[in-house]
Amino acid sequence: MAGVYSAINTCQAGLIHINLGKYNLQQYKSIMSFNKINVNKLFYSFITVHLVLWTLIPSLTNDNLPLDTIEHLAWGSNLDWGFNKHPPAVSFFLEIFYQIFGSQDWAYYLLSQIFLVTAFIVVFKFADELFKNKTLSLISVLLLEGIYFYNFTTPEFNVNVCQLPFWALCVYYSWKLFDRQEISVKDCFLLGVFASVGFLSKYLFIYLLVAIEALFFYVIFIRKYKKFDFKYLISLEVFIVLLVPHLIWLTNNDYATITYGLARTGLENSNLLDHISYPLIFLGKQIGILIPFFIMSFFLIKKFKFKILLKDKKLLFLIFINLAPIGLMLLTSMLTGSKIRTMWMTPFYLFFGVLIVYIFQKQINIKKLNNFISAFLILFIFSPFAYAYVSITETEKRTDYKGKEIAIKVQYAWSKNYKEPINVVLGDEWAAGNLSYHLKSRPIWEGVITKNKLNLLSKFICIDNICVGNR
Repeated sequence: MAGVYSAINTCQAGLIHINLGKYNLQQYKSIMSFNKINVNKLFYSFITVHLVLWTLIPSLTNDNLPLDTIEHLAWGSNLDWGFNKHPPAVSFFLEIFYQIFGSQDWAYYLLSQIFLVTAFIVVFKFADELFKNKTLSLISVLLLEGIYFYNFTTPEFNVNVCQLPFWALCVYYSWKLFDRQEISVKDCFLLGVFASVGFLSKYLFIYLLVAIEALFFYVIFIRKYKKFDFKYLISLEVFIVLLVPHLIWLTNNDYATITYGLARTGLENSNLLDHISYPLIFLGKQIGILIPFFIMSFFLIKKFKFKILLKDKKLLFLIFINLAPIGLMLLTSMLTGSKIRTMWMTPFYLFFGVLIVYIFQKQINIKKLNNFISAFLILFIFSPFAYAYVSITETEKRTDYKGKEIAIKVQYAWSKNYKEPINVVLGDEWAAGNLSYHLKSRPIWEGVITKNKLNLLSKFICIDNICVGNR
């Protein structure tokens, strides 16, 4: 407990306004230097514990990797510039880890947490540049523990988690271009790279990019805060160049990824009522998701009084990168009558903590900080325990699938008849994907079973809904 109260006191120190008339400048610098060191330690301790905890809990309580992770690993066994459901980035990162760690489940839970804490580090760095205050920056990240996208759902490495660091990096480098008078070619180049990788993780990344483009259009051509610089086009050029291979793949594969994405929205069966009901459902779900976040904010803020001044350039930036993507998503649902799935919103709230702290920074109540830390600790501890409880008590989940045992049985059946290794597996992404992951020979997943595919194999056996073979 002494450590916890020490942490609380450290945070409080960063929020107290030092009276320079009472303390000399040297004392002030000494206090702030001490505070800076300790807040940095607190932040990196937090993300380290978060990473270890959320790697360990699913590793110990799950028998099998989650559905999306297995599916993307199956794609990774036969890497291409695109797949029928999503762009290729998620499978690329998973395949790198497979080549290093093989079929060790904990490695993929670790990969997921690496992506998450990288996003947290970028958010912390961005907030520090915005506030010039380490304590406010720390609070901005701690608030994210109140959003279940950043704890409970993170063990499943999928396209949503894959976006997180690139979403954060795009915001950070956009801020650097927005805030500084001198435009850096390096910043423009990196923004283009991170934007392309984010888009190649999931197409919905475009909502952030549109919001960023709208922000720069507004400040350059409408409010004229900034002058147009041709260096800005470097980001666009890099973005397009890196997308070319994927665009070629899309063209050659009848735009399968886009077709799948549109099908997931339910557009084909939409009616007039959907243009009203789906946006309302979307808003209701977002409010529900943010309730723990708002509760933590309540313990932090003294009075909920604020003024929105668009002349405040920092606030303008935060509104565009936080609210504009959500607004565009809502508008999409209203105009098309499409259903927005909850998990699609995973990266959209990364900077909500920064927005809330910036708007209410003058209302942050030092006396309530103890309660805020308590609320944070409750959520921080409750989330992994809730995950473990669900994982242990519910026994019909995908993560209870006996993938390793089935792979052993299939290998045994194959070895009784053939000496050659299994290097091809056919079937759906789940059953065949698990075999591709668990079999030591790491067979390539080549999609569903067809007669033509079987004819191309020199040897094969079929068991239930999967076939394995050698080419």
